[in-house]
Amino acid sequence: MKITDFENIIATDRLTLVDFFQPWCGPCRAIDPALERLALTMSHICTIIKLNTIEREHRELIRRYNIVAIPSLLLFTRSELINRITGIISYDRLMALIREAQVVLEY
Repeated sequence: MKITDFENIIATDRLTLVDFFQPWCGPCRAIDPALERLALTMSHICTIIKLNTIEREHRELIRRYNIVAIPSLLLFTRSELINRITGIISYDRLMALIREAQVVLEY
């Protein structure tokens, strides 16, 4: 994904959850089912993007958002970073974070 594409996606009014991961990472693979389920149940509210930190084209974003551990999940709206999660997180906790962010946006 090009940086301009990324910036255009996070600039929208929708919530965008960005998963910084690596394919060999056990914790990254462990949260995949939660992210897939979230994509199915919350697609009307939240866009999910997966960025492989090994790929050269993502290095600028890794530096910009100070990604030092994986998995790192960043939640954006209107280009603003509103939440950051590092490590394994459950579907229920992810769902709660998305709903909390949605309530704030609607307020």
